[in-house]
Amino acid sequence: MLSQLSVKNLAVVETLDLSFESGMSAVTGETGAGKSILLQALNLALGHRSDSTLLRHGKDKAEVSAVFEVANQQKIQDYLKEQSLDEDGECILRRIVMADGRSKAFVNGVSVPLSVLRGVGELLIDMHGQNEHQLLLRTDQQQDLLDTYAQNSVACAALNVIVADYTAVSKQIDELSNNQELKQQQQELLQHQLDELDSAVLVQDELNTIEQDFKMSANSASLIEQTSGVLNQLEQENGANVQLMALSHSLNQVVDTDEKLAPIAELISSAQVQTQESIYELTNYLSGLSFDEETTKNLESRLGELHDLARKHSCQIMELIEVKDKIAGELEVIGGAELSIDDLERQKSTLVEQYNEKAVALSKVRVEKAELLSSLVTDAMQVLGMLGSAFTVDLPKKVEGVHYNGNESVDFLVKTNMGSDFKALKKVASGGELSRISLAISVVSSDSEYTPTLIFDEVDVGISGAVAEVVGQKLKQLSGHYQIICITHLAQVAAFGHQHLRVHKSQENEGAQTTVMQLSDDERVDEIARILGGAIITDSTRSTAAEMIQLSLV
Repeated sequence: MLSQLSVKNLAVVETLDLSFESGMSAVTGETGAGKSILLQALNLALGHRSDSTLLRHGKDKAEVSAVFEVANQQKIQDYLKEQSLDEDGECILRRIVMADGRSKAFVNGVSVPLSVLRGVGELLIDMHGQNEHQLLLRTDQQQDLLDTYAQNSVACAALNVIVADYTAVSKQIDELSNNQELKQQQQELLQHQLDELDSAVLVQDELNTIEQDFKMSANSASLIEQTSGVLNQLEQENGANVQLMALSHSLNQVVDTDEKLAPIAELISSAQVQTQESIYELTNYLSGLSFDEETTKNLESRLGELHDLARKHSCQIMELIEVKDKIAGELEVIGGAELSIDDLERQKSTLVEQYNEKAVALSKVRVEKAELLSSLVTDAMQVLGMLGSAFTVDLPKKVEGVHYNGNESVDFLVKTNMGSDFKALKKVASGGELSRISLAISVVSSDSEYTPTLIFDEVDVGISGAVAEVVGQKLKQLSGHYQIICITHLAQVAAFGHQHLRVHKSQENEGAQTTVMQLSDDERVDEIARILGGAIITDSTRSTAAEMIQLSLV
């Protein structure tokens, strides 16, 4: 609820600090006193359009602050948390308007865009004024109000989860289907590449050694010639091995004479052993060599084939099997995508079945509760002086399909005279009638979740007498569920207020000055009497005013 409103340098207000109470607050004052300045101030705090002409003459800025208690308002608290603006059960809206037309907005001390300020404001206050944009006129709010009245909010939210899943699955199917031709071309290319690699009969051991094998085969004659020559030099009668054996023997004979020769003898002996090992290895190597021109040609052909494949796939020969496995994996993924479309289509069908089941149930309850709400609001409109008027909740069907919020829209329609046609609520011409219709809907749906504060601006336009008293009773009844702030010209309405605020305008040296004061019990009697009797207040008028206030307490 709104607990405090502070205004500085706005139009005819220099400084204003007001405290509001729960229940119903009546705001009265003479015509032209500046009652509308409260609405202008609140509209600024709620993020509505600003205008530098609203600044008090000679001032460089105007400022409005509104403090709300939101400890018991979970919807508002959740929104504040989403925006990182939550602050221990309190919400402070602040707006500064500069002389150049610029403005700044704050929520709980944090600078925010106007869109956020408006978002918070729509959850806090609903204006029911003759020329104000009313939350009730919005089709989404009409649907929310009906579903809340019908206790459909949970069912509608569950339905929307299904719709969100259906939308996501449909998008996936579309994306996969749109790429199907491209994927088919890709699949054909990959399959061709895989077939080509399969035909090559790749074996990793061969891939690892074929280049070296070909090099050896192509140079086998030269290898045989060179290695045979070396082997002959090592093992012939006067070859290196025989000479090293003789040298080692000669040196070992004198080692006893001089032990310093022992290391040298060891080196020569070791060289001879290594030479002998080389002879053995060369012999084995030569035994494995052969010169076969056909083998060389075959290796050359195979190597060319593998080189061509490696070049196509931008890899080394030894990596061809790895490339083949990768292509096979990509083919499997593409094939899986086709299966995915089938799976997604099955999911989509299941979601449609779930949607239809829940949407039909939701429609059934909406139809039933729409009829009841229409009847009750129509009755309330008669009581509020709108004889012959009627209200109905229309549920036009949407095109066949899956839709957020179900298979029907929700439109509030009214007719203000017998014989006239039903029209959309937003097309009702009379502001006073629109206010009373809003009051009737609000009273009937008062068990529904709504904004915590409702403001009615001159809801009594065009009524008097007994009907005005009924309006007061309805507003008081509504104040049992919400905080009600009512700007009124009628004593019959003002008498029902739990709190009474009087707006007064005076002329001072610096120009007109509007003030607002909370009235005591005696002051309240005088104000009700003023509204009843005009400029001259008699004892009789005062007595009538006191009686009206007393009767409103019953």
